[in-house]
Amino acid sequence: MAHMKKRKSSKRGSSAKGRGAAKSVAEYLACVPEPALSTLNKVRAAIRAAAPGEATEIISYGIPAFKHNGVLVWYAAFADHCSLFPTAAVIEEFKRELKGFSLSKGTIQFPTDKPLPSALVRKMVKARVARIESKKHR
Repeated sequence: MAHMKKRKSSKRGSSAKGRGAAKSVAEYLACVPEPALSTLNKVRAAIRAAAPGEATEIISYGIPAFKHNGVLVWYAAFADHCSLFPTAAVIEEFKRELKGFSLSKGTIQFPTDKPLPSALVRKMVKARVARIESKKHR
């Protein structure tokens, strides 16, 4: 998954890249123009609502992510779209509900001015947390 993301961001530079990668989520978001910023903030709030209380926000692969026993999900703004990276397994699980969105193996793309539905983001984050928890107890 990592190499896929790197290739993407070099192809169409992340609008939040600027000079060098952000060192914090706040620094990343400070470089994102509207309407993508409002869209990312809505997605971020939905992730926060579904993530475990102790989940932390980090920069991973140059983009914001939520981490709890491993990275739960990544999200980012690009020049012409925003993306959520909930992992390929979660996308597969929610494929029917994601009809109409541009999907690739580990990525959901959506317009910079139209966030993914919050309820769907929350369900995907909870599914991702459940997958991580079940792996831990194996």
